[in-house]
Amino acid sequence: MVTRFIILITLSFSCIGCSSPPPTSTRVTIGNEVYTLELAIDLPSRAKGLMHQTTIANGEGMLFVFTDASARSFWMKNCLIPIDLLFLDSRGTITALHTMEPEPPKNKEESVFQYEARLSHYWSNGPARFAIELQAGEIERLGLSVNDRIALDTAKLRSIAR
Repeated sequence: MVTRFIILITLSFSCIGCSSPPPTSTRVTIGNEVYTLELAIDLPSRAKGLMHQTTIANGEGMLFVFTDASARSFWMKNCLIPIDLLFLDSRGTITALHTMEPEPPKNKEESVFQYEARLSHYWSNGPARFAIELQAGEIERLGLSVNDRIALDTAKLRSIAR
């Protein structure tokens, strides 16, 4: 009986971490173009977003995956470049489109609270489960509109959101 117990313990420990880690990026067709989007699937990566980035490469961006569909807003805290933002519902339908402009950085006289309070918010205009950030100008260049649909593997994305 003791031997079985040791074997079971060993087997259970050997399975820790057996599942592969979640992907860090995915390819998504937007308009008629394929983008490689970095995945923001947990609170720290969603909070960081594209802060401090000085460029977004052609054909790249970020896909934010949330654990639920809810009214959402983004801001440009510590963002240095203009960014196009697409909010999507649980099916991948665009609910809102925004071009977000960088805002003046926090100055020495401002508290963090004052800095954050002055930042513009960009709203989802309804429940959003996903958001995509791209180079500024992509919304117009691709001719995207509210109610357009972007094909996402929503089941897979929902399964990796934390």
